[in-house]
Formats: sequence, structure tokens, C-alpha cells
Amino acid sequence: MFLLSVERLIFRIIFILAIFNIAMVYKKSISIDVAGYAVCCFVGLLLMALGQFYRISERSTRLGNVLTASGLYVLFTIVGSIFNYVFLPIYFHPIDDILMRVDDLVGYSWPAVVTWAATYPWIGKTFYVVYMTSLPQLLVILITLGFTGKEKELHSFLLTGTIGALLSIAFWVLFPTFGAKAYHTLPEWVLNAIPLAVDPAYGRELVRLGLEGVDHLSPANILGLIGFPSFHIFMALMSVFFVPRHRLFIVVIGALNTLMFPAVLVQGGHHLSDVFGGMACFAVAFPLSRYIVKTMSKTPVCNTAQQRPLGVAAD
Repeated sequence: MFLLSVERLIFRIIFILAIFNIAMVYKKSISIDVAGYAVCCFVGLLLMALGQFYRISERSTRLGNVLTASGLYVLFTIVGSIFNYVFLPIYFHPIDDILMRVDDLVGYSWPAVVTWAATYPWIGKTFYVVYMTSLPQLLVILITLGFTGKEKELHSFLLTGTIGALLSIAFWVLFPTFGAKAYHTLPEWVLNAIPLAVDPAYGRELVRLGLEGVDHLSPANILGLIGFPSFHIFMALMSVFFVPRHRLFIVVIGALNTLMFPAVLVQGGHHLSDVFGGMACFAVAFPLSRYIVKTMSKTPVCNTAQQRPLGVAAD
């Protein structure tokens, strides 16, 4: 494969995580939905293979960049989700009690916020739609950066997401949290009034997994384990900072992610601190990825014979 320097770095991270996951799954005797994960991996590898074809053949370097980045995105999502799960059951006591005390100090209550949103169903439904746009936003930005030839921005985008996910998982392993939804109940009329991306039942299942661990892994039933930091907030900041500088994109992405902050609190079942945790995580991952991309872009290519397939070709 003819991968660029940052792509090689991300691919190596994926490979290392995959080996670690296999070892942990074997050690803990966790059964795997082989067919389900095989399909997901096939999709990721196929996207990368197509990207390599377009890059090496010089038919379209930009399409090659988009497809390669998309393949890496898919593969990292797969190994990253498994990586989070193999640390179950949790080794340390959850810090939710500390975060709930912080909520109490500032007068924040997740049930009260959700109840308010349910009192005005159009607000609750709007927040649900906004909350569900996180991943589509990132996909649109990835494709746009690739097709507009912003190669360094694309690589910084990929690396920011990779670093942020690893930081979030590492923090969660040491200081696990399940979010406010795991420790509160909601009136039945609230649950019937608006759709909720996560609800108390979801939270209770997270607590059960945290205490008992997992005996079977399938891409069909992977849950978002991490409460603090909020990765939805992290993704919202990725969208805002990497949005292409075009008026339409800025207006749409800006509006969506202005609403994303209250949407995360209502739909994500988070403590208020989780939002600031997501901001802090991004504040570390974003400049670090920028630095790495800048440093690696200055690394000379020793073998000029290898440079041609990686060079910028006319589309």
C-alpha cells in the first residue's frame, strides 16, 4: 500500500489495537460475532483498496484520499469500540457520585432538563434530530476536505478523532462513568412525549456491563460506554473547527452545533461536567494532531521512486 505518513501512523494504531483486542478477547473468553465484524472490516478494507487504486493509477488523487481516509475511519471505529469493551468489567470505582455532587452544586438536574424538553415536544424532538447528526456531519466534512484537496486538514481531522477517542477511553478506564441516565428515572409521560437517544434503561445496562463485563461482542449491539468526557461534544467541536470555510457549510454546521450542546445534555444523559470534559479532551487532541501532521509533513521522502504514487496527481 502507498499510504501517506499520517495514514501510516493511523493504520499502525489500528493494527496495534487489533492485536491487543484479539489477545484480550482470547484471554477473557469473549465470543465474537465473526460474520458481523468480518463485514465491517471488509467494508473498511475495500474502501482503502479502492483509495489505493485511484491514488496509484493517478486517476483521481482526491478520490483516493477520500476513500483511503474513509476506510481508516471505518477500521478505527471497529477496533476502537472493541478496545473500549475489552476493559470490562471496570477495574475502578465510578466517579459518577463526584460528578453528581458537582451537578447539585450548580443546580443542574438531568431529569429536570429532560422533563422541560418533554413539556415542549418540538424542542425534545429537535434535540433528538440534532444529536443524531454528529456522525453524518463528520462524514460530510471528511468527504469535503478530501475532494477540495485539503490533504493536511483531512489528515489532521482523522488524527484528531483518533487521539481524542484514545484519550477518552484511557480516561474512562481509570475513572469510569456511566452518566446521569444511569442513576435517575423519568416519568412515563416524559418517555412517551419525546424520543430519547439514551434513557434510564440504557444507563442501567451500562452499569450492568460495567459490573459484569461482556461475554459476547457484536457490532449490532455496541453501546456508548463513556460518560466523561462527552464524545458527542468532542465531535461537535471537530465539526466546528474543521468545517470548510464556505458560507453555507459554516451556517449549517454552526447552527447544528450550537444546538448540539443542549442536545447532548438532554439526549446523551450526561452530567454537566461531561460537556466540559469533552471540551478539555478536544483542547488536547486538536493542537497535538496539528503538531504531528505539521511535523510529519516536513519529513523528507528518501526513496524518490516511492514518491510518485504518493504525489499529487492531476484529477
